[in-house]
Amino acid sequence: MDNHILIVDDDSSIRDSMSEFLEAAGFQISLAASAEEALVFLESNAAEVIITDIILPGLDGLELTDKIRRAYDSDVIVMTGYSADYSYEEAISKGASDFVFKPVRFEELVLRLKRVIKERKLSLERIQMLEKLKKLSITDGLTKLYNSRHFFNHVKNEIDRSNRYGHPLSLMLLDIDKFKVYNDSYGHLEGDKVLIKLGQTIKLCLRKLDSAYRYGGEEFTIILPDTEGEEAQNVAERIRAAVEAETFYPVDKTGVAITISIGVTQYLQDEDISDFVQRADKAMYISKENGRNRISTLFHDTSCHQEKK
Repeated sequence: MDNHILIVDDDSSIRDSMSEFLEAAGFQISLAASAEEALVFLESNAAEVIITDIILPGLDGLELTDKIRRAYDSDVIVMTGYSADYSYEEAISKGASDFVFKPVRFEELVLRLKRVIKERKLSLERIQMLEKLKKLSITDGLTKLYNSRHFFNHVKNEIDRSNRYGHPLSLMLLDIDKFKVYNDSYGHLEGDKVLIKLGQTIKLCLRKLDSAYRYGGEEFTIILPDTEGEEAQNVAERIRAAVEAETFYPVDKTGVAITISIGVTQYLQDEDISDFVQRADKAMYISKENGRNRISTLFHDTSCHQEKK
């Protein structure tokens, strides 16, 4: 797509002469004799910039410009030989990036093209930078999972959806067993390796619609939309077993196993977000209190099922 220009003009002599000059200036050129032909071209081809005359058979150049800016990632330079009938403001309001009068000086057109392309690249860089900053603001730097701030935003949205449509929603909270002992024994750098690996393991055990978060320290939480509590238990068991199967080597060739304790709960219609999260947290601590490396499910404040391992 780089430096690919589409020229739209019903005058073949203008199309050909402009094409010859721009190709000599290093641009890749495609041609169309009408707006309709240009739109057909854009359905299966990309162009960085479209240069179009205003007066065309069928759709005019301003209508074409409007359609391009609504549906395609291309900039438009509009040309006209009728300076009294069309204004720069009118062309810009339709989405044009520039406006030139005929007869066009090709040297000037090249300069305008280069300016439009440069502005496109700067705009793309700004968008990419903003997307990167947005991603960094919601991502835990160590595990590359989402962070706790994003968790609360996301779980609120899922709760709203569950209340609106009556879809099930489950939540999982997990904690690395005796992680402080591991850190004290082998150092925080080795502890970080465990956290990184746990983040990777969790991701591999989830569906696309599920999302995982580093809740804080060695605690992680997982939102499972459209998921009943029993199905969430199955996901929890996959994660628990996958973590238990891992072996870490913080010192020499001595293998060390890591286990996790998990709490699972299902959302109750119209309950407060804090009650939902606290119930998952309580279920996780039941797993801790009953021997660790297990899953506990708490679907009501007084109803708990424990799965020993």
